[in-house]
Amino acid sequence: MPAAERGAVDTMDPITITAALAAGTSAFNTVKQMIAAGRDLESCITDVSRWLKAASDIDQAVKQSQNPPLFKKIMSGDSVEATALNAFAAKKRLEAQRQELKTFLNMTYGPQAWSDLIQLEGRIRRERQEMIYKQQEMRQKIIDIIAAVILGTLTAAALGWIFWMAFAR
Repeated sequence: MPAAERGAVDTMDPITITAALAAGTSAFNTVKQMIAAGRDLESCITDVSRWLKAASDIDQAVKQSQNPPLFKKIMSGDSVEATALNAFAAKKRLEAQRQELKTFLNMTYGPQAWSDLIQLEGRIRRERQEMIYKQQEMRQKIIDIIAAVILGTLTAAALGWIFWMAFAR
């Protein structure tokens, strides 16, 4: 499984954001080389799809960094800020790649090529949203609930022990 797809399954952290950006940049460079060599867009579709998936993963990381899970906020301290900064930087880099790809495709194939790519991107994002990101959100909710139950149980046990010690004399 490519790094960008692994990152979508786990909570985004600076390492998985970097991996998604690397996968996207690699795919972007391959697409540029193939089009520059005279290949048509259809022969580049696998690499365009990899780039779109990486872009989607980074967009999801930006969303997650704006509203991180409860226990990540509490336990990780400045890791949340690092994730937000990495996600922002990666998003800006992909925006620049998107603009360059748009210009390149418009000059090479005309504006219809960019419209086709936007339609493909929308379909890929919807599929990933439905499949991967919802699973990820569900896992995070389950982890939050389990952690809250454990924390509540430990707190109740500690209070029970304190009361027992106070009244056992």
